Amino acid sequence: MRPLTIIGPTGTGKSDLAIEIADRLSGKIAVEIVNADAYQLYRGMDIGTGKVPLAQRRGIPHHQLDVLDVTETATVAGYQRSAAADIEAIASRGALPLLVGGSMLYVQSLLDDWAFPAKDPAIRARWERRLAQVGPARLHAELVRRDPAAAAVIPLNDARRTVRALEVVEITGRPYAASAPRIGSPRWDSAIIGLDCETKVLDERLAARTKAMFDRGLIEEVISLLPCGLARGVTASLALGYAQVMEALKAGADTQALDRARQQTCLATRRYVRRQRSWFRRDRRVRWLDATVSTAAHRTAIIEAVLGAWRRAS
Repeated sequence: MRPLTIIGPTGTGKSDLAIEIADRLSGKIAVEIVNADAYQLYRGMDIGTGKVPLAQRRGIPHHQLDVLDVTETATVAGYQRSAAADIEAIASRGALPLLVGGSMLYVQSLLDDWAFPAKDPAIRARWERRLAQVGPARLHAELVRRDPAAAAVIPLNDARRTVRALEVVEITGRPYAASAPRIGSPRWDSAIIGLDCETKVLDERLAARTKAMFDRGLIEEVISLLPCGLARGVTASLALGYAQVMEALKAGADTQALDRARQQTCLATRRYVRRQRSWFRRDRRVRWLDATVSTAAHRTAIIEAVLGAWRRAS
């Protein structure tokens, strides 16, 4: 059975819609949800990632949640393999795989069957040791010397991507961009639904979302994850909200530092939303639905539109 995909910027209600779709189909066809949010892969990172609590999943199976410890590195290639296997297994059971999330590379690598450049654990380990010795800034300077074009698009503090770029350049002898993943043909011809909102409304939702995260205990969640190695996690430590709270804790966790963390989290999320929009809007397969209005009637219309698109694709 072909999967149904729901994508879109953070804060547009993708997870809630997925559960509503599964409820609507209950008794007709089983639905299993596959997460496509990179940070929801991590155990214990619940509040700041917007992970749907177990009690609110209504018994619907969810895949690719809580599969990594915070010290493990999440990779697009690893996710692609695991999530593709989940989707194939769900379909083989006669159920509908419902892919939901906003992590851009994760979604596209899965739907379009990307092929990734080779890896060499020994080379990677050497660059990771170099990172531990000199820090992210000096390692990034090494990338500037070896591949200026790659360094120009990889942020100075993104040590994981810097290490990967240096690894690929050394393996291939070519610029990192020349070894970018090859985009294959669509894997399943999935119906792809995009949710978005008017910018003003979404900004208000993001502000409310950020406040709710902190009110529900994001700071305490971060503190509880520090003994588990959150600060050492190459990927997990970069998550929006978590990175800002860790900085506030380093600064003494006074009221001013925590207020700054809230503001920075909201601002960083708004920036991320702009990148999500830019990325997803390039895909002409996406049928966009306006989630600005939140009335029951409008929500019902969205559900019907999603189901209609899925039935036509099937």
